[in-house]
Amino acid sequence: MQGRSFMPAERQQEILARIRKDGRVLAAELAQEFQTSEDTIRRSLRDLAAQGLCTRVYGGALAMSPASGSSSQRRKQAVERKLALGQKMASIVQSGQLLFIDAGSTNLAAARSLPQNMGITVATHDPLIASVLAGRTDLTLITIGGQVNPHVGAAVDGQALRLIMEMRPDLLFLGICAMDLESGIAAFQNEDAQMKRTLIEQSGAIAIAVLNEKLSASAPYYVGEVDIISDLIVESDAPKRPVSSMESRGLRVHRAKAVSSKPSDKPHIVAEDYVPPGRSNRPTAARKSSRLS
Repeated sequence: MQGRSFMPAERQQEILARIRKDGRVLAAELAQEFQTSEDTIRRSLRDLAAQGLCTRVYGGALAMSPASGSSSQRRKQAVERKLALGQKMASIVQSGQLLFIDAGSTNLAAARSLPQNMGITVATHDPLIASVLAGRTDLTLITIGGQVNPHVGAAVDGQALRLIMEMRPDLLFLGICAMDLESGIAAFQNEDAQMKRTLIEQSGAIAIAVLNEKLSASAPYYVGEVDIISDLIVESDAPKRPVSSMESRGLRVHRAKAVSSKPSDKPHIVAEDYVPPGRSNRPTAARKSSRLS
């Protein structure tokens, strides 16, 4: 970009393209590349954020997570990719554990893939996840009642919170909308973020499965630091830089199997039609995670 002059609108479009490509930008680096002041770059970032195209953070901006649609919309997106993540996520469960499955379409795929005959107890506040497991006789299912938030797809009201505060899950499958090493884990709904913080406080180990586009992304409501995660499940082609950074913080990273294609609009597999594949590997142990103070 050296030696080229940009009109303000052109500069914004170039910055937006960089955000969408890399997930994050730094104002100082952009100012050097565009040969302009950091104040000028910050104004461009503010304008983009006002249009809902990114989120301002200290020193730069993050891409806005694409996971802002309703729960029914999200279930129809990236079905094969979520299934691969869910299968890998399910493989870390240990015999006899109390597992809490948070709301989310990737966690729904994990519920469908839970190994047979491990003597586990599964709790959830997501009625669709509960319906997937209701017919299984090899596990104990606990459903958390309350008013279901249609955007979240689960009960996140005060009644559900009170019931969850009486539980001590060994392992939590935490659903997320966005995560970033510096900005942490985030959600799109305030009630959902509060529920997730409570689940984190009550749980021993915490596992997250994340699509590539949710890495280095942002959402409005803070949930917690990435350090609370014990196991991070990523796609086979997850970007190296954020994944390596999280590994250096002590997270155990598991890569899901590759999928032949990555469509986002294929029909959703309904719970009654899905038969989880057999597996031969024993699940790995999940370490205890640190708790939020």
